[in-house]
Amino acid sequence: MSYIDGFVMAVPNDNREAFIAHANTFDPIFLEVGATRVLECWGDDVPDGKVTDFRRAVQAKDGESVVFAWVEWPDKATRDAGMEKFMQDPRMETAGDMPFDGKRMIFGGFSPVLELPKR
Repeated sequence: MSYIDGFVMAVPNDNREAFIAHANTFDPIFLEVGATRVLECWGDDVPDGKVTDFRRAVQAKDGESVVFAWVEWPDKATRDAGMEKFMQDPRMETAGDMPFDGKRMIFGGFSPVLELPKR
């Protein structure tokens, strides 16, 4: 079964096009190092919760949207090797100039426990 890296971040609405350009620059590296799919999703229906929600999780401010992204890998071993290659790729030296506050991004790796439909 696949392995998933998930990311949630707050991106200023004024930086939407810069964010898409940033993703178009760096996301292909994931595919080069073994990922099977990358999705970047701009929030357009992200409700406030009663206790917690996506906006609070990333401390989104007025004028920011929540972006939910994930990278799908064939398995965890491919992900571990791929992430190491990704982080060492010389193109990553310019990734520090992000169009969002990276300190408020949350991320993690996930092992699927159910997949429908099964592939």
